[in-house]
Amino acid sequence: MSDITPERGAFNLLNNCAQAKSGDRLLIVYEPASYGYFDEQAVDVVCNAARTLNLFVDTLDVGFSPDAPTLTPELLSKFEHADIVLFLARLGDQLRFSEMPQGKKVIVSFALTQELFGSGFSNGHHDAFLALKSQVNTVLEQAKEVRMTCPAGTDVVGTPQMDLSAAGDTSVLRFPMSVFTPVPAHSFSGRIALPGFLTGTGSRYYDQYTVEFEGQVFAHMEQGRLTGFEGAASDVAVANAQYDRVSDLFGIDRNFVHSWHAGLHPGCGYPWDLRDNYERWGGSAFGNPRIMHFHTCGAYAPGEISWNVIDPTIVVDGTTLWERGQFHAHRLPGGAQILAQFPCAAALFEAPDRAIGFAHSA
Repeated sequence: MSDITPERGAFNLLNNCAQAKSGDRLLIVYEPASYGYFDEQAVDVVCNAARTLNLFVDTLDVGFSPDAPTLTPELLSKFEHADIVLFLARLGDQLRFSEMPQGKKVIVSFALTQELFGSGFSNGHHDAFLALKSQVNTVLEQAKEVRMTCPAGTDVVGTPQMDLSAAGDTSVLRFPMSVFTPVPAHSFSGRIALPGFLTGTGSRYYDQYTVEFEGQVFAHMEQGRLTGFEGAASDVAVANAQYDRVSDLFGIDRNFVHSWHAGLHPGCGYPWDLRDNYERWGGSAFGNPRIMHFHTCGAYAPGEISWNVIDPTIVVDGTTLWERGQFHAHRLPGGAQILAQFPCAAALFEAPDRAIGFAHSA
């Protein structure tokens, strides 16, 4: 993909995800760059592309509400006058499992910066990743056994019981499309190797959003229930205290493990150090195939604490679809045909972005 540019990423969003037509009214809901999450150039690049396509553009600053995200009366009024609503704000991600006003194309952008709009993450044709998501969903819906391992010692097995209705996924469109429909965890058991920390899910933000460990910690799960942690006594105490605190804070089911998914977009790089901003990392990097992500703590999607498995191997009925963090899309039924149809996506699979925020990404 020699012609990767931020403008091309924005056109991919508007043409292929939003399916915008000349004369459509686009509302860009954004949070200011001062919050340290989205940058202001992301808004600019989409605005410029939209005007090139003869769209009418309106913008609204919604700031950032850590724990009480709502669709305000002002925002709902703006919705009424828009055909397409694009969230360049965490509000869209926070409300992605909520009801949105009907009759609108509502899109949440996981391209947070001009740099990400100008990467393979945003430039790979949106339809390619929609098609790959659909094929993965079908394979998982029909699967008898899925086994997930990783170099650090994850070993989880179960039979997917997929919910492919509208209720089983988010109520908004994602751009870029980077994960398949979350797999309910109630039929899975095993141990999960945590990558040195526990962090939130982007649903609500709270004090001590992330806690770090000194050594390797494993979470144990039985039929979608957290049964305990394994590791040094001090680290286990930190993990248990985090679950006690967050579940008490929100009055939620402490040990519920809701669902899991893995990244399927090889262009989803994270070029910054995750420890500089865990919130930004958690809201963007999860689409990389090197990350498998569990929603926990709360009997709802996406819960309030995530488990992140690094470099997963996922074997579905004997076929290895993810291998140490590499997604082999061509092994899906119809996968090779999708890649042949979209050479831009195929090029990303040939040279995946391995940067996921760790100092020694392999």
